[in-house]
Amino acid sequence: MKKSMIFVFVFVSTFLIDQGIKHWVVDRAYEIHQKQATHTSTNIPEAALVGTILSTGKYINLELYLNKGVAFSMFSFFGSYMKWIQGALVLFLLFIVFKENYIQHYAVPAGLLMGGALGNVYDRFIHEGVVDYIFWHYGFNYPVFNYADVAIDVAFVIIVILLLRAKKSEVS
Repeated sequence: MKKSMIFVFVFVSTFLIDQGIKHWVVDRAYEIHQKQATHTSTNIPEAALVGTILSTGKYINLELYLNKGVAFSMFSFFGSYMKWIQGALVLFLLFIVFKENYIQHYAVPAGLLMGGALGNVYDRFIHEGVVDYIFWHYGFNYPVFNYADVAIDVAFVIIVILLLRAKKSEVS
């Protein structure tokens, strides 16, 4: 299979899986709030869903949060400008991926990276922030994250491994 087709498949799959999970999380939070509501109004603002616990586990909870910043909520002071800044960065990164022909060597991690990045940017346009829902609480409380974040992290690890392998083969 051509590298570009692998990239497109991984990119689109990552984006669709991410958005599917986030859609389920938000819908489930609305269902929980509607069941708990004492009034008949169905107009629950999205901000009221923040902190909704969907599921509890020994190590991980599913809880809905809307991250208005980037990693660890940094730069949240940019407010609604963040979606435009991050959108421009994702477009620039996509331009670099194609211009430098990274797809030939990094089709899978590039697809994971771009699919995850687009998923998080897309959230900023349709929600009040990035939909985060995985809360690790075993041993310490890790910041809440999502599938797109995992895809981006996995892409980074794969790229580092491939670069280290290439460097090792150059030395040998």
